[in-house]
Amino acid sequence: MSANWERMTGLIAATPTPFDAEGQVALGSIEPLAEQLSASGVAAVFVCGTTGECSSLTVEERRQVTQRWRDVLRGSALRLVVHVGSNCLADSAALAAHAAAVGADAVAALTPHYFKPRDVETLVQCMRPIASQCGELPFYFYDIPSMTGVGLSMPKFLDLAAHELPNLVGLKFTNTDMTALQHCLQASDAAWEILWGVDEVLLAAWALGVRGAVGSSYNFTAPLYLQALEAAERGDLLTARQHQYQAVERIELLARYGYLAALKYCLSCRGVPMGSVRLPMNGLTAETQHHLHHELLAAGLID
Repeated sequence: MSANWERMTGLIAATPTPFDAEGQVALGSIEPLAEQLSASGVAAVFVCGTTGECSSLTVEERRQVTQRWRDVLRGSALRLVVHVGSNCLADSAALAAHAAAVGADAVAALTPHYFKPRDVETLVQCMRPIASQCGELPFYFYDIPSMTGVGLSMPKFLDLAAHELPNLVGLKFTNTDMTALQHCLQASDAAWEILWGVDEVLLAAWALGVRGAVGSSYNFTAPLYLQALEAAERGDLLTARQHQYQAVERIELLARYGYLAALKYCLSCRGVPMGSVRLPMNGLTAETQHHLHHELLAAGLID
């Protein structure tokens, strides 16, 4: 494991990538987003991941976004995790090297998912050239089978990768297999860090021992999750469950309109221009924006 590893705890916002009216990356929106996230209580940001539309960005755009986040966060308490996964392992390795060069705090990568690794051994081989370009930076494998279609055993991955990836520190586990989660949390005498990635059941994962979580909804409702976790810590499970369910309702509100487009609209209404989403996702029409705006107001998500 990385000698420089400091565990990631608390909420880590999976940030969207801002675009301008022409659909180009709008780096100027990163600073106000960072300010809002810092004020909301999140501990770190996870950039250029699923929420960041990584598969719709060019390699150069991903470098620009990473560099801007690094520049904005200098002197901030927020830590920076850069996702570098793609279908091209050479691109992923180059992005990992760039993240290390600019001073990211950690790197993560999902599996290639067009041509898919068929077994855990192959998956470990795929991660080796990426992790090796991170220097001593902590490296996380990003398991998200709902998007990649790759549903390999994560306990087995940790067991095999421990001998092959010296800077591997754990997983970003966006997977509802709670039994596998428990195996990962207990593997190697609880040595691995498992960052939870399913916001809707954060409280359940926390009860099992998770202490760090990466999620898109922490961009707009982090204080509610923090209240849920604080209530759980003091033994008030009824309040904790109520707050968790409120978070679920907010996520479902956005999902009815197309989750990522609605998330970007919500942040734009909060003073951080985010633009729309890139194809193949669909943006909001004027009519859906109108209806969404009223629902966001009623839910207290915007003023």
